[in-house]
Amino acid sequence: MLPPMTGLRLDYAGCLSDRVGEHGLDAAALEAAGPKLAELTRRLTQTKGTGWERWRSLPLEPLRSQHLTAVKSLVQQRGPKTDHLLVLGIGGSALGNIALQAALNPITYNLMPQQERGGPRLFVLDNVDPLCVGQVLDEIRRLDPGLKRTTVNVISKSGETAETAAQFIIARSILKQALGKGYAEHIVAITDPKAGTMRSICDAEGYATLPVPDGVGGRFSVLSPVGLFSAAMCGIDIEAMLDGAAEMDTQCSQESPTGNPAAILAWLLTTLGRRGKTNHVLMPYCNALYPLADWFRQLWAESLAKRVDLDGKEIFAGFTPIKALGATDQHSQIQLYREGPNDKVIGFVDVESFDRDVEIPTDLQVEDLRYLQGSTLSTLLAAEKRATEYALVESQRPNFTITLPRLDAYHIGQFIQLWLITTAYAGLMLNVNAYDQPAVETGKVATFGLMGRAGYEQWKSTVQQTLG
Repeated sequence: MLPPMTGLRLDYAGCLSDRVGEHGLDAAALEAAGPKLAELTRRLTQTKGTGWERWRSLPLEPLRSQHLTAVKSLVQQRGPKTDHLLVLGIGGSALGNIALQAALNPITYNLMPQQERGGPRLFVLDNVDPLCVGQVLDEIRRLDPGLKRTTVNVISKSGETAETAAQFIIARSILKQALGKGYAEHIVAITDPKAGTMRSICDAEGYATLPVPDGVGGRFSVLSPVGLFSAAMCGIDIEAMLDGAAEMDTQCSQESPTGNPAAILAWLLTTLGRRGKTNHVLMPYCNALYPLADWFRQLWAESLAKRVDLDGKEIFAGFTPIKALGATDQHSQIQLYREGPNDKVIGFVDVESFDRDVEIPTDLQVEDLRYLQGSTLSTLLAAEKRATEYALVESQRPNFTITLPRLDAYHIGQFIQLWLITTAYAGLMLNVNAYDQPAVETGKVATFGLMGRAGYEQWKSTVQQTLG
C-alpha cells in the first residue's frame, strides 16, 4: 500500500462573505462561535463511545481489533470458496457497501478476469424491485449454475425489515434448492449478536455471523462489519480505511475549531441553513465518489430531519441533501444552482492526484480544439471544477471543497468519519436526536399491515381509509 499523502482538506472560503457577499458568513462570526464549538466538542468527547454514539469507537481500540479479527477470519474461510458475493440489505445496510466498492475498486471490477480482481464479483441488492432482483439472481445463476461458488451476505440487525427479509427468503430458498443440506455454509449474516429474528434463524440453521454492534445505527455502520466484510472480501484495505477514520477522529476531537473540520463544517451548514440555505449539495468531481453522495444523503437527511427537538418543541428541522456529479452536472444542474433560488450550499469533492491519467492526443489538426491537445483529462476535470467554483462565487452562491489527496482507503476512511462526526455536531446545534428516525417507522408498520403481518391489521385499515 502506498503511504497516505497529506490528509483530507476542507476549504470553506466560498462560504464566507468575503467571497459571496451577504449570502455568506463573516469570518468574525466563526471566530466568535469558537467557545460554543469547543463546548460541543467537550460534550461529544464525554459521550463518545457510549449509547448511540458507539460508532465513534469503531476505528479505535478495542472494537477495531475485535472486528478486524472476526472479519478477516471469515474472509479467510469464505474468500477462497467465493467467486460471487451477493449482499442483501437496504439503507445503511447497503449504501456504504456500494460506496466503498465504487470508491476503491475499478468501475469494471465485476467484468475483470478472476485473477485480476481483488476478490469475488460483488452484487448488492438494496431494493425489492422485482425486475432488478430477478435479473441479478439470473446472472449469478448463469455465472455459477450450481451456486457452489456463491456466498450470500444478509445484513439486518433485527431480521424484520420487510425488504431485506423478502430478499433473504428468496436467496435462501434458491441456495437450498441448489445445494441441499450444505446451503447454510454459503450464508453470512451480519446481525444482532444476541437477539432478534435473524439471530434466531442463524442459531437454528448454523450460519456464520458477524455483529451489528450495539449502539451503531444503520447509517453509522459502514466502518463496522456491516461495511468491512464485503469490502475485505473484494480486496479493499480495511485496516488503512480504519487508520484514516481514526486519524480524522483525532482531528475532530480538538477543541480549537481551526483544527477541527467537523465542527467548522457543521457550523457552516447549520448556520447557513438557518439563513435559508436549506438545500445541501454534495458534488464529487470523480465518478468513483458519486455513490458516497448517496451514502451522505441518507446520513444527513435521516439524522437531522426531525419534527420536534430534544425539548419537545415542534421545529421541523432538517436540510435537503442533493447529489450531483462533476463535471456531468455542470450540464444539468449548475443553471439551477447559479440562477435559481439562492437556497443551496454546494459542497465540492475533488481528488488531488489520480492513480492514472489519460492524455489528450495532438494529432487532430483543428484550431478550435488545439487548446485541449497535449493536456490530460485530470487537468481538464480540475479546470472544470475550478471554473464552476468561480461561477458560483460570481453568483454569490455559498460553496466549500473537500479535497482527497489520493483516492485510497485511508482517505475514504477520513471522509466517512468526517461526515459522521459532522452529523453529530449538527444534531447538537439543531438540538435534535440525530440517532432516531420516527418518520421512517410509520412507513415500516404500514407496510407490515398491508402485507398482512399479524398484529398490524389496524394499519391496513388506516391506510385504506386515508388513501381510499
